[in-house]
Amino acid sequence: MSATVQQESPELKLNRLLDSCHRNLKSVDDDLIRKAFQFSFAAHKDITRASGEPYFIHPLAVATILAEELRLDDISVAAALLHDVIEDTEYEYEFLKKEFGQTVANLVDGATKITDMFKSHEVTEAESFRKLMLFMIKDIRVILVKFADRLHNMRTLNYLPQAKQIKIATETLDIYAPLAHRFGLWQIKWEFEDLSFKYLNPESYEDIFRKVNTRREEREQYIQNFTDPISKRLTEAGFKFELSGRPKHFFSIYNKMVKRSKPFEEIYDLFAVRIILDTTQAYDCFTVYGIVSDIYFPVPVRFKDYISVPKHNGYQSIHTTVVGQDGKLVEVQIRTRKMHEIAEKGVAAHWSYKEAGESVVNKQSDEWISWVREIFEQADNADNPNQFIEDFKLNLFQDEIFVFTPKGDLKILPKGSTPVDFAYEIHTNVGNHCIGAKINGKIVPLNTRIENGNQVEIITSKNQKPNQDWEKFVVTHKAKSKIRAFLNEEKRKVTELGREMWDKKVRKLKLKFTDLELNKLIQDMKYSNQNSFFYAVGFGIVNHEEFLDRYVARQIAKKDQKPDEKPEFGTFEEFVKTSRSSQKSLVVEGKSANIQMNYAKCCNPVPGDDIIGYVTIGEGIKVHRRNCRNIAGYSTGDVTRLVEVDWPKGAHEDFMAGIRLSGEDRKGMVSDITNVISKTLNTNIRGLNFNTKDGIFDGSIIVYVNDVDHLVRIIDRIKRVEGVKSVARLEE
Repeated sequence: MSATVQQESPELKLNRLLDSCHRNLKSVDDDLIRKAFQFSFAAHKDITRASGEPYFIHPLAVATILAEELRLDDISVAAALLHDVIEDTEYEYEFLKKEFGQTVANLVDGATKITDMFKSHEVTEAESFRKLMLFMIKDIRVILVKFADRLHNMRTLNYLPQAKQIKIATETLDIYAPLAHRFGLWQIKWEFEDLSFKYLNPESYEDIFRKVNTRREEREQYIQNFTDPISKRLTEAGFKFELSGRPKHFFSIYNKMVKRSKPFEEIYDLFAVRIILDTTQAYDCFTVYGIVSDIYFPVPVRFKDYISVPKHNGYQSIHTTVVGQDGKLVEVQIRTRKMHEIAEKGVAAHWSYKEAGESVVNKQSDEWISWVREIFEQADNADNPNQFIEDFKLNLFQDEIFVFTPKGDLKILPKGSTPVDFAYEIHTNVGNHCIGAKINGKIVPLNTRIENGNQVEIITSKNQKPNQDWEKFVVTHKAKSKIRAFLNEEKRKVTELGREMWDKKVRKLKLKFTDLELNKLIQDMKYSNQNSFFYAVGFGIVNHEEFLDRYVARQIAKKDQKPDEKPEFGTFEEFVKTSRSSQKSLVVEGKSANIQMNYAKCCNPVPGDDIIGYVTIGEGIKVHRRNCRNIAGYSTGDVTRLVEVDWPKGAHEDFMAGIRLSGEDRKGMVSDITNVISKTLNTNIRGLNFNTKDGIFDGSIIVYVNDVDHLVRIIDRIKRVEGVKSVARLEE
């Protein structure tokens, strides 16, 4: 927006907007536009943009885009004026609903929810996206307001820091441009791409910009020479038409250079000519195509008929590429005036025609809106909102192919679709029971990629069911979601069966488990929750009867077990208690002393450790490891309270040490480990305890060693045993 416009009085700005509305919209509620303008101006009066201009310039510009470029309706223009009020001011949805009505308030609320919705994959963002999609089913104008908002932000992106420019441009190129493509908003899509390209790859952009401008006069002269014969023949044939030439968009040129690995000078199909006919008869477009092909030689493989077979978003046009003067390739697009408006404005044009009650377009408009809504309604059934976002983004980028049923019915699918995608496009039951397919009469695997124009026949069987592998090669969101839904339902049934089997066995054994006790059992078996455990039971991965029988046997054994039969080395605390009780009194400053002593809990010293004593008040000498962090603190205080202590020597010079180890279970593993300890290192074993689960073992071994060095050697040798993954001293 120019500086002159910025300096205009609010009243002049309002009149200019109203004038745009009256020139471009079917009908205008002046009072609604005026009220929204004045309210937005007052709400944003103390806010400025990064450029330093008053913030109100932005909503005014968004409203102008909707009035002049999209030509939507007065409700959308009012919503555009208010679209940042909820986000940036103290006013809330209920207030807007009361002042401007529910429709305007809903559009503002929907546009607010879209803001930054694509930047994160967190569940909260995904849920927000799903809600937004469901709201758009009710009113497609939400996304059109957001498109206008993003378009003005991109046009003024130069005022932001570079990091933010890159972030917004990336989001625009990755999401908004493909989404605009899906909505048929070609002009906005191209501007999104070129502006994003400008900030994401400025050097390439400037290079192409400079070269295109350098050759502008040459290009314009070429287009003039190319179109003169066409204009003459069309006039002679009695057509009323508009004929214009334009260069390819910068981002399109760049993509051609990258894809073909050629410099700018070797990209010859840079020219495009558009013929817009003032006629209501579609067959006139084919007549004009015949005239153009008579003047210039057509390239057959570059002919596309989107009139007989429109794109999913309603786009209709004939595309052909011909060889012009000097052998240069020129793309020619031929369409009617109404086709052109739909091509440029997409869903906005459909909306305008629908509002105007034009029956000729209403059927096509309704089919187009239904297609968009079908995409979004799948969000409501998505088990994983994050997965829905990923699938939705992927679908934005896919080109379309046209596929036929054996009866000749046309189906439009994303490029790369498989027979399974085609089957689900026909009907969910056809997809679920798809067992094979024929393409052009030839049987093919289900993961075969369908080509444009193929005829596809699906072979079904009532015994066939979807499997997990299908999800890896299908491309449509519909197929993915239906496969997931079926597999999830099957998983639920197996889980319920597993729960019933478990409950039946529990009742038979007359057991009772609280949820806490059951969860503890499940966690001990390395399952994260009850559903995953019961699914394993129902699927036969876990033998629940054997598991419960062993559980009952262990419970009985615990009841019959005598107190002195309790394992003495099962835990670190039990080992420490046993090992310490077997030792003589400690040696204090070189002499045996019968003095009250306690072992520090902070470092838990055991026989063989390098230790030191600290004289306490009331607890005698507290024994620490010499490298204990608390000793470092004591040493900075009263050093006279530190005393030298040592383990006793003599008759009992061996002491007990504990070792914790784990690894892959195999036959002979325990024998190999014990042989290393007892034979190779001539060490006595006091006791051992091993447990195995799913091929993994963990255990503890208590040994007699001479000193800590002896213990280190044992640990080092055990590490060399095949299958052992970790070995460490048994510690807290």
